[in-house]
Amino acid sequence: MTRPMNCPVTGGYSLQASPGPEADTRLLDMAYDVARIRSMFPSLESGWAQFDGPGGTQTPRAVGDAVASVLTGPLSNRGTTGESEERAEAAVHGFRLAMADLVNGHPRGIVHGRSATQLAYDFSRMLSRGWGERDEVVVTRLDHDSNVRPWVQAAERVGATVRWVDFDPETGELATEAVEAALTDRTRLVAVTAASNLIGTMPDIPAIAAAVHAVGALLYVDGVHYTAHELPDVDALGADFFTCSPYKFLGPHCGVLAAQPELLEMLMPDKLLPATNAVPERFEFGTLPYELLAGATAAVDVLAGLATSGDGSHESDAPGSRRARLTASYAALHEHEEVLRSRIEAGLTDLPGLTLWSRASRRTPTLLMTFADHAASDITNALAQGKVLAPSHNFYALEASRRLGLGDEGGLRIGLAPYTDADDVDRLLDGLAAALA
Repeated sequence: MTRPMNCPVTGGYSLQASPGPEADTRLLDMAYDVARIRSMFPSLESGWAQFDGPGGTQTPRAVGDAVASVLTGPLSNRGTTGESEERAEAAVHGFRLAMADLVNGHPRGIVHGRSATQLAYDFSRMLSRGWGERDEVVVTRLDHDSNVRPWVQAAERVGATVRWVDFDPETGELATEAVEAALTDRTRLVAVTAASNLIGTMPDIPAIAAAVHAVGALLYVDGVHYTAHELPDVDALGADFFTCSPYKFLGPHCGVLAAQPELLEMLMPDKLLPATNAVPERFEFGTLPYELLAGATAAVDVLAGLATSGDGSHESDAPGSRRARLTASYAALHEHEEVLRSRIEAGLTDLPGLTLWSRASRRTPTLLMTFADHAASDITNALAQGKVLAPSHNFYALEASRRLGLGDEGGLRIGLAPYTDADDVDRLLDGLAAALA
């Protein structure tokens, strides 16, 4: 396929053929050196074992350096007449290219937002302008509330019908057939998560997309939790809109929406009169936070360099496109996290009164648990005494928590991140055993 490349003269993008497979032979045999990766994170020197990756990862030094460099160097509004303008321009284009590589999209389809929640509200307001009383919107009880409430509230404003799709609380599965049953010729949009931030379930998004598109509806996919563990491909997923949040995968706090530029051209937000109509800038209000864009770009580069080649050199030194390097690094990360997840699950089987709610056949390394004789928050506090962070809450997956019978309190969540190692896992299991003894 072709990949977009930055055009420094025009500030736009052209298409250039990506390197062939012969350029990526060193990417076929990659290793995962977690000690090297941990050395990138100054915060880990605190001694805490961090299991709150689903809430937001720790930040590598390279990301902080990128933020500081842009923020403290020559910087002004975007343009081409001076270094300060050019640096702002470079931060924006670098961000779009990096995010396009991450999701396998086009840079003209990359929209920056303050958060995935803000983007969902922005796009729900735009899309619902064309809805009426005969139209229907589909949401699921598996999703984070940021991919539920904006659509429910938008539908309510125009009198559209909201159809709810349930998941099986015993297995944690969201069946494609359940989504299909909610679809009609009146369905305008389906909102679904690519991975549950509460229990890790990964629905079959390509199959759901096929069903959604068969009735002529749009698919809005929350990929915030998914992107931290699985390399997205918006085309393969079939997502019309795909959101993610860099702070969930080593970057700064912001949100990203990816869509086909042609689809974005069909949407017009409320905006200031002098503001550009160009896509994707028409959706980005005010001056962009150039330093955060640079930080997000650096995070993608760190992700692309997680793995090391067989000769010990950094993956970032390997030939081939950034997308190819991301593919290799995510494969190595996936293998690393699967080993640790299996180790945790094996250790949990020996603990008394523990119920594990993460049971889907395809799921991220994110485990939700409750305890027969202890409040989850009490176990969180006990773990913290040993500098192990594993928070307890519903984590804004309110519908999912209630469907599991856990009310608004939720449970204790354990989530892995690229820097999690076996020592962290042992400290976690020892802490749980001591708290439950």
